[in-house]
Amino acid sequence: MQATATVLVYSDNSATREQVRLAAGRRPAADVPPVRYVECATLPAVLRELEHGGVDACVLDGETSPVGGMGVCRQLKDEIFQCPPVLLLMGRPQDAWLATWSRADAAVTLPAWPGGGRRGAPGCP
Repeated sequence: MQATATVLVYSDNSATREQVRLAAGRRPAADVPPVRYVECATLPAVLRELEHGGVDACVLDGETSPVGGMGVCRQLKDEIFQCPPVLLLMGRPQDAWLATWSRADAAVTLPAWPGGGRRGAPGCP
């Protein structure tokens, strides 16, 4: 088993990046190596990290602005040789068809917080 697994987390919202880190934790399962997270808030940062290599999986926020995770996922699948698996975070279950278009390996809906939207977004607790 490798020493650590590197997970890239892309979101313009620091609360969303933190939520991903806290939800998965440093050791998600006994048969998984400890996880090291690389946080990116912009597309150029994502591309730089993937160019360096060593990323084992990506978690992309579909609600990121100005370049959403769905478009980023499609670009990565088109341009990155042996692109790591991608988990796409969606704002609405109705966007599942876009996750399919993006070629994400898996997709989940962000939790709904009181008042709508996602935690940390403008107008949300």
